[in-house]
Amino acid sequence: MEISPIVNQEPGTRLRYALSFILLMTACAGSPEKHPVVTSVAVSSLLQDRQHVNPGGSMVETRFTLSQGFERIPFPEGSFPGYLRNLPLKPHGSDVKLYDGRTKTAKVHEAVIDRDPGSKNIQQCADAVIRLRAEYLYSLKEYDGIHFNLTNGFRVDYSKWMQGYRVAVDGNKTWWVKSGQSGNTEAIFKQYLEFIFSYAGTLSLAKELKKIVVDSLQPGDVFIQGGSPGHAVIVVDAAVNGVTGEKIFMLAQSFMPAQEIHILKNSNEPAISPWYRMNTSVPLLDTPEWTFKATDLKRFED
Repeated sequence: MEISPIVNQEPGTRLRYALSFILLMTACAGSPEKHPVVTSVAVSSLLQDRQHVNPGGSMVETRFTLSQGFERIPFPEGSFPGYLRNLPLKPHGSDVKLYDGRTKTAKVHEAVIDRDPGSKNIQQCADAVIRLRAEYLYSLKEYDGIHFNLTNGFRVDYSKWMQGYRVAVDGNKTWWVKSGQSGNTEAIFKQYLEFIFSYAGTLSLAKELKKIVVDSLQPGDVFIQGGSPGHAVIVVDAAVNGVTGEKIFMLAQSFMPAQEIHILKNSNEPAISPWYRMNTSVPLLDTPEWTFKATDLKRFED
């Protein structure tokens, strides 16, 4: 049974499905031009000595540099943090493109990750996080680790999808049926992700991740608020000052409508952008299109 992405159905059809209604209520909300109230914080003197963009860098780690005294936090080879640091970037100065080819009007980014967002309006905020995690595991051939929950709590394992099973949907009820092509091609993997994008969202992902304290932040962690409205951004890099212990980090997001994943600028502290500074005395994290609480930080289970 082929399930068309809910977000691409006609409004009258969407409203006949409770699950799709939940999806719409838990997706990224607002318009790209909406900006939250900004909380200003002091800029560390150690971080103002030079710009932090190397236009010739082709990946996260080589595009964005560090100030004297800071070093990237080391992680084992093949780890999720290492994967995120090596994400390929489009040329410096590239615009963020929406799924339909239009240019995002809000200039909230420092760089654009070189990943095709697809031609459907389904890769939004939580979907971008899901995609990066899934593609990382796929690159390691850890197929059993690729699984995500739908908004009704139903777990969809890629290993079962590979066997030719697909998920039937009737209102808010879902179950497995063996009705698709078996195998592990890129086309089958993409089909799996598109289904997840269509039926999962910030609410399901927030429930799936485990809460962690902000002091333990590392690449791969997610600031997420599930619900209506909801939003999610993922930490793609982090560094620490060996003398002061100060930690800085970098964030990436997609938004609504579906668009390319991009590295967020730090509008509050442009001298260190795209780095954000860890400040445990400030309970809020301001990003250009959303404000998170420190308690919104979560992590994928290993």
